Amino acid sequence: MAEDQNLELEDLALDAETAAPDGPAPESQDSQADAAGLVNARELEAVYDIPVQISAVLGKASMQVSQLLKLGRGAVVELDRKVGEAIDIYVNNRLVARGEVVVVEDRLGVTMTEIIKMDRS
Repeated sequence: MAEDQNLELEDLALDAETAAPDGPAPESQDSQADAAGLVNARELEAVYDIPVQISAVLGKASMQVSQLLKLGRGAVVELDRKVGEAIDIYVNNRLVARGEVVVVEDRLGVTMTEIIKMDRS
């Protein structure tokens, strides 16, 4: 599911790079849709270099400051998630997806398994 959306975004980027700025007018509805996609891709180029903060939240816990100060090396903090449960993926503090932790070479990574669509109010 998320993989398809990534491909669409990559396709937009490729279309924007290869599109002629003043190409011929589209003749069919399909080519009109393609042309509209190219225009949208060009408009998106302006935001490609904007940095965003991505957070993957394994779980949360609440405790009093006194309990926090008692924690030492090796202490275990119990989180509100179960083993194997999806983690939340935030972009600029907004929940956008859920996913799973994966190992990439010697680092941890996250694979998106569900995109969260929120209505804009």
